[in-house]
Amino acid sequence: MLYKKWLNEWLAVCVKPTVKQRTYEKYERICQKHLLSLGNYRLDELTAPVLQTFVANKTSCLSPNTVNVIISVLKNSLKKAVTLGVTEREYADGVSRPRASEKKIECFFKEEQKKLETAVLKGPKRLVGVLLCLYTGLRIGELLALTWDDIDFADGVLSVTKSCHDGWGKEGYRRIIESPKTGSSVRLIPVPKQLQGMLKRVKKEIGGTYVVGGDKLISVRAYQRSFELLLKKLNIPRRGFHVLRHTFATRAIECGVDVKTLAEFLGHKNPTVTLNRYVHSLMEHKHMMMNRLGKLLQ
Repeated sequence: MLYKKWLNEWLAVCVKPTVKQRTYEKYERICQKHLLSLGNYRLDELTAPVLQTFVANKTSCLSPNTVNVIISVLKNSLKKAVTLGVTEREYADGVSRPRASEKKIECFFKEEQKKLETAVLKGPKRLVGVLLCLYTGLRIGELLALTWDDIDFADGVLSVTKSCHDGWGKEGYRRIIESPKTGSSVRLIPVPKQLQGMLKRVKKEIGGTYVVGGDKLISVRAYQRSFELLLKKLNIPRRGFHVLRHTFATRAIECGVDVKTLAEFLGHKNPTVTLNRYVHSLMEHKHMMMNRLGKLLQ
């Protein structure tokens, strides 16, 4: 069987029924854009040298992280072909992966955060989502899927039970709402009292279904763009929306939140993920800690 024929069958029968729509679309994109260059090979012709040459060509023009994602999809498709008896053997395990560089985790300085907060308090009500992410660590998909029913003002907690991403069909834009990223992403997050009052005012003024936008559906990309424009207006260096989540994690550690609790706030199954990915101290905080230690010299 030709690999391109198997890819179509694999996507339709093995991937689409078992993963979220967004994951399926990602796999489909990778197959169309990258793996179909191997499409005219028979499955038994995809030997280790052929696959290694393919990886080398991709590595010459793409980042190591992107190439590693392509390799993962390639290996998944070939392993399933062996499992289902479509071919006798696959050689993807012998492929050498490019070394991926660790992504630098960024966070807003305290002065930048204060500028952001001041601008949000004076700006349009839809920007309340920026404050929510700064003080709860929500992902942007979780934020835009958040409804007023998800916030329990009596107990002061919000429930993260869903996430959303952008989709386009024949009728134009549509919001695709799914379960969160992982099982551990379903969680309860206490809302600071200072933020609860503001949320109540926004609910009273805007109403509607969603915390951000009311009954108007705001796309993920549109909200990201609004955030970029806000940073530009405040003369803050451009950073991605996800940096709000990094900032929440950093500030929480600086305020003394233990890593296990922070991991639960962020929806991480393992606190080690929290430590490795998010808990990094800014130089400002390092100076403060060292000066505190230095007091022993007296």
